[in-house]
Amino acid sequence: MSVFGPRPTLSYQVERYTPRQRRRLEVKPGLTGWAQVHGRASLPWVDRIELDVWYVEHRSPLLDLKILLRTPFALFGGTYKGARGGWK
Repeated sequence: MSVFGPRPTLSYQVERYTPRQRRRLEVKPGLTGWAQVHGRASLPWVDRIELDVWYVEHRSPLLDLKILLRTPFALFGGTYKGARGGWK
């Protein structure tokens, strides 16, 4: 596990991934990530996966710094609150 990256996923979820969505598995799971600072559980599952894939395609130290700076705002600003998302 790393600090930045897509949140860990469960095997039953991976079985349902499209080839594009499997790209999120190209990096280690992280404690916080691009999807977490852009809505987390308030986003539909497909949108969260797409944000994770975007992160994989654009990862850089600068992007990790942006995530680091946004995480406290997401954590304490309400991004982590709301309806729980997931597979339907």
